[in-house]
Amino acid sequence: MDSAPTNKPHRVRRAGASAKQNKNAQKNNPKAFAMQSGVKADRMARRRLEKVERKMHVPMVDRTPLEPPPVMVVVAGPPQCGKTTLIKSLVRRYTKHTLSEIRGPITVVSSKKQRLTFIECRNDLNSMMDAAKVADLVLLMIDASFGFEMETFEFLNILQTHGFPKVMGILTHLDHFRDNKRLRNTKKILKHRFWTEIYQGAKLFYLSGVINGRYPDQEILNLSRFISVLKFRPLAWRNSHSYM
Repeated sequence: MDSAPTNKPHRVRRAGASAKQNKNAQKNNPKAFAMQSGVKADRMARRRLEKVERKMHVPMVDRTPLEPPPVMVVVAGPPQCGKTTLIKSLVRRYTKHTLSEIRGPITVVSSKKQRLTFIECRNDLNSMMDAAKVADLVLLMIDASFGFEMETFEFLNILQTHGFPKVMGILTHLDHFRDNKRLRNTKKILKHRFWTEIYQGAKLFYLSGVINGRYPDQEILNLSRFISVLKFRPLAWRNSHSYM
């Protein structure tokens, strides 16, 4: 009795070109198999970002002695924008003394372990360069009724070539605006222009009018609190460039 013919089962090639072709078929199709493992890709992405982040937070050599020197706060801006008034207001806030005039740098004790030296930067290139070399914090005064002036951008360029210390913007002469809508629009425009020059989210304070020769106490209190909690990172550029 004849048995029914049996078909031979298909045998997968174990060696030769065909075998290699079958094995690599999946891996060599980048469109179908873009990512072999989601977990592995996630780990790789994290590692890449961590490497970038570590570079940004490389510990700097802190050369400050046991008793740290005063923090240099440079008040800069075009003429008639309120630099002297701001320094007088801040000195009044820290010392309870009213200054009649300002001659040179003024050092005040702001906390148990911190002193602040206020320097008014005059509106010429030599003063700007000297101030940029020593500034830890720059209070950049901007006349809101006029807007940004050429000197402000010049000073920012000088700061960028000197290691770029911390910069905080201060809008003054806001009491010149009678219309609230125009005031809001001006604030918004100047804030975004300031962010373009410094970085997105840079701190910008608003000082309204002058009362009895000083800015309002509450606004100065907010500003002084913000200055006192700032952490100053030693600038790599400044550590490697000596100056006199």
